[in-house]
Amino acid sequence: MGFFDKLKAGLEKTRKSFTEKIEQLVIGYATIEDELLDDLEAVLLSADVGVPTTTKLMTEIRNGIRNKQINSPDDLKPFLQDKINTMLLCKHHAEPIENDPPTVILIVGVNGVGKTTTIGKLANYYHESGKKVLIAAADTFRAAAIDQLEIWGQRAGTEIIKHAEGSDPAAVAFDAVQAAKARKIDIVMIDTAGRLHTKANLMEELKKINRVIAKEIPAAPHETLLVLDATTGQNAISQAKLFGDVVALTGVVLTKLDGTAKGGVVIAINNELSLPVKWIGVGEGVNDLRPFAAAEFAAALFSDK
Repeated sequence: MGFFDKLKAGLEKTRKSFTEKIEQLVIGYATIEDELLDDLEAVLLSADVGVPTTTKLMTEIRNGIRNKQINSPDDLKPFLQDKINTMLLCKHHAEPIENDPPTVILIVGVNGVGKTTTIGKLANYYHESGKKVLIAAADTFRAAAIDQLEIWGQRAGTEIIKHAEGSDPAAVAFDAVQAAKARKIDIVMIDTAGRLHTKANLMEELKKINRVIAKEIPAAPHETLLVLDATTGQNAISQAKLFGDVVALTGVVLTKLDGTAKGGVVIAINNELSLPVKWIGVGEGVNDLRPFAAAEFAAALFSDK
């Protein structure tokens, strides 16, 4: 199965709560009525598109009706697909990183979102792309995170830098960056703790990591990616805002899209946050995490079976 097919399969729950409900609405109305628009708004909200994004899309639809771009209920679905596609394309295109190696990527996110697994899958992706990858196990407060990264490092054929449990996370990051320079590594990925309930401590920890790696590589980190769990829906938006207060985020990795009917949160993230969704996960497999493509996502979301 190709990734587009996996994406379609992974979005099945969202499609049932979103696209198929829109199709049922269209069948139920001969003309465009206020009641139809109210029902459409409810469908968007139920898919966790969110209030601000739903309001924006409904404004576009009403403008489309006034401008005669929408003349019947049958025109609603293709119009909506086009607007969502445009909305996603607007923000998801981040410029590729261009710098002398090593490229340093800081990975942040609360515990339980699949952060450590995401790092392993990213390491595998870059390794298969011909890059030399090094992982820094800087979530030193969870022994399980260090052990898990070691397993992923072996699977992906990547090196790992670790210290003992409870060590200074910034020291791990510093050693990893130094090792990367010495070993001519292309990409360094730094795992971090996800204890958002101790926000003040986490903030200081992340600031310290940023400071120590910037001493070795002034432009680092080149990327700071936030891992979010799609199954949490609008709570993912709240997490993004909280982490955005702590650290300068450059993009989002959205995991577990295949396990939720709340895939509309992808649209909400793009619209409400000044952040591109850069990677999406639609399965448990090592190759089920891929770069996000807006047109592919919109096509899979609105695709017929």
